[in-house]
Amino acid sequence: MKEVVILGAGYAGLRALHVLQGAKEAFHITLIDKNDYHYEATDLHEVAAGTQPRDRICYPINDVVRPQKTTFVQKEVASIDRNQQVIVFKDQSTCTYDYLIVALGFESESFGIPGVEEHALEMVDVDSAENIYHHLLKQMKAYKETQNPDYLKIVVCGAGFTGIELLGSLVENRKTFAKAAGVKPEEIKLYCVEAVTRLLPMFDEKLSDYGIKNLVKWGVNFLTGKPIKAIKPGVVVYQNDADTGATAELSAKTIVWTTGVSGSHVMAESDFSARRGRVMVNQDLTDPDHSNVYVVGDVSAVMDPATNRPYPTTAQIALKMGQHAGKNILRQMNGEKPADFHFESLGSVASIGNTHAFGLVGKMGIKGYPASVVKKAIMDRSLYQTGGVKEVLAKGRFDFYH
Repeated sequence: MKEVVILGAGYAGLRALHVLQGAKEAFHITLIDKNDYHYEATDLHEVAAGTQPRDRICYPINDVVRPQKTTFVQKEVASIDRNQQVIVFKDQSTCTYDYLIVALGFESESFGIPGVEEHALEMVDVDSAENIYHHLLKQMKAYKETQNPDYLKIVVCGAGFTGIELLGSLVENRKTFAKAAGVKPEEIKLYCVEAVTRLLPMFDEKLSDYGIKNLVKWGVNFLTGKPIKAIKPGVVVYQNDADTGATAELSAKTIVWTTGVSGSHVMAESDFSARRGRVMVNQDLTDPDHSNVYVVGDVSAVMDPATNRPYPTTAQIALKMGQHAGKNILRQMNGEKPADFHFESLGSVASIGNTHAFGLVGKMGIKGYPASVVKKAIMDRSLYQTGGVKEVLAKGRFDFYH
């Protein structure tokens, strides 16, 4: 019997699983992940800011596994030997495959900036997001004892999608932090340091300005056009003058790094020809060197024929890629040629708090409360695509009015 192995139970991996588990062909699936739960990666900022508990964005992987067709194995992947068709795990055990879907997700990217890994908090999974929240509460309590204003300062490094959504959630939960510190909410100081001046280029200026202006109105201090040069303990060093290269420092006891991500380090360990952990795949999502290996989600780079650049990595495209890879494996099993991948973005919406958002639905710009309703509908849809009706009913976002 043919063996299909799926590495990673994120958006792409679980979407592929649903397609393959629903097939009538006789084959076995092994799903592998280092955790025994799936988490909605697009909601990590809410856990980091404490506006949602971790349980709200997670569910057990076994909830979606059909044991008559699929075996779930909780192990961490060390490397992939594509010539021998073998997966090697951290504990030195192995498994073999006939078809492979690599969906190992993303890691934080420091871009070689000194001190990032040692002195900034990353937000790449549920544990690291929860760690940020616990860290924040600890700093607030420390302020009570020391009265050092640096404990009330929070710096978000990077004003991309993730950074902006995190800032929105931090604003929303300011009262909680203020209460823990024994201060007024406006005494919690929020900063965002970003290298470029044009923020959120995926939206037109009118839309991105709406989001940024709201955050500024709510008390977020943006330092744009200020490339970060180093992170020291409790200090962000940034370039303050592009002409002279002069630097300035911003002190804060909480520094969160959201400037960018790369694909899993396993890609380089396994000799994939990857750049920043992303493999430039064929148009049918197969690895250029092995037609039985599909590379999807954050470890994959697939060209957008319209722009001649890789599509941006989003949950939306990861779900589509997972579905496509699953269908292509079924085509190969039936002696058919794999189909090329085509992607039409349905748009994207950024939340800035629970009842404010802005973004695009198709080509139409939306903002404010209506956009927050759309955002929650998008979240529920992706939850349905990985977890089905059961998880939507248990974890879905129906809190449209508060």
